Amino acid sequence: MRVLVTGGSGCIGAAVVRLLVRQGCSRVISLARTAAQRDEAGSVATFGQEYDVDAADICDAEAVKRTIERHRPDAVIHVAAATHVDESISDPIHFARVNVLGTCNLLVAAKAYWERLPEAERRHFRFYHVSTDEVYGPVASDELVAEGAPYRPSSPYAASKASADLMVRSWHQTYGLPTLISNGCNAFGPMQHPSKFIPKMIINGLCGIDLPVYGSGEHTRNWMSVDDHARGILAVLARGRPGGQYNLESGQERRNIDVVREICQILEEEVPDLPVRPVEALIRFVPNRPGHDLRYGLNQDKMRTDLQWKPQRSFSGALRDTVRWYVDHREWWQSKLSPQPESLPRSGSPSSRPPRAGPRARP
Repeated sequence: MRVLVTGGSGCIGAAVVRLLVRQGCSRVISLARTAAQRDEAGSVATFGQEYDVDAADICDAEAVKRTIERHRPDAVIHVAAATHVDESISDPIHFARVNVLGTCNLLVAAKAYWERLPEAERRHFRFYHVSTDEVYGPVASDELVAEGAPYRPSSPYAASKASADLMVRSWHQTYGLPTLISNGCNAFGPMQHPSKFIPKMIINGLCGIDLPVYGSGEHTRNWMSVDDHARGILAVLARGRPGGQYNLESGQERRNIDVVREICQILEEEVPDLPVRPVEALIRFVPNRPGHDLRYGLNQDKMRTDLQWKPQRSFSGALRDTVRWYVDHREWWQSKLSPQPESLPRSGSPSSRPPRAGPRARP
């Protein structure tokens, strides 16, 4: 099986690539936008001849078409997206361009390619769009939303992903393209960008600078290890019904403040030379961003019943492994920080970007 993964250098995309290769996929193609991303994608593992990296911006329709025609995939797993909620508030046009237009470019190219395939290959081809729980909007403390629930996105980011979901649905309804959609809760793990909530708290704690948390930290999210998220994606790819939509939920809900406190505890246990102890002394509560949803919640029944899938890792075990990864890979996250512009994470806190540090010195 030949699989093209867009966004294959990111946290989720790289986890999907790793898992595909481990499962013996005959050919995995990681699609990345820039040369730097291409290098990073190639470093996620020593994959050998079954792994390839291609450069194309999903907003470039001709480049997307050439990539699909050249690699002739049996499936496209579309992970690439602009994801930083706060950035979507300041630059919504960028999010519409990447998440909506970019998805449409992929759909157009995939449809044209799929229509020319021999009948047997047409039946097995899949276009898989990886989406988010944020499309459903906020839910009450006792509520879980099932697939097919109305979309109520609050942010430009969530609206752009909801729009992309609807485009994917329409390509199935109008053209018959065999599509799949999954809406996932918050993934975390190695190689997640430092501006995201959990990496930011780890890095700031290592640097001894403020841990800024929106509101009083009462916002809650379900958290899933990125490896479990990748396993869920491949379960949908293997057993999902064309035209189907599936919720990837962990059932491990945490308040943002509790996540930060657990990170602080792990840092104190794992890192002897922290610049500030106790790390919790760095927590600062800051005003909420506009339209910040208090809670998301997805019903898991369809994945568990129809596809016999559930996450394997505990939140606390995966979080400890994630902290260790960022402790051991300081050069990686230091290279992501300066001089890039300020950005804000999706789930819990505004950006407080740490300074660059010398090699292996106090960060």
